[in-house]
Order: sequence, then structure tokens, then C-alpha cells
Amino acid sequence: MEHHPLAVRLVEAANTTSQHQGSGYLLKVVLVVMVLGCALTGWFLLRGYKRNDD
Repeated sequence: MEHHPLAVRLVEAANTTSQHQGSGYLLKVVLVVMVLGCALTGWFLLRGYKRNDD
């Protein structure tokens, strides 16, 4: 099996980062993205219910 240098460097960087910071940073990113996604989805769905009384 042939290893690609870029893939090996990415895996090593991920391992180094996870050893130093733990899973706290990843959890924060996931939560922020989830909250923003829910807010944008709600805005998109609810904007269609606006009535035009022209």
C-alpha cells in the first residue's frame, strides 16, 4: 500500500493537535456550527410564512 505524503502529514498534524488540546476545541466547533445551522435553517423556513397584505 502506497502512502501519500500529504495524507501522512495531515494525520500527523491531527494527532499532534489532539494530543495538545484534547477534544474540547472540536466540541466547541461542532456546537457553534450546529447552533448557527439551526438558526439559519429556522430563518429560512420561517421567512416563507411572512404574509403580504398588499
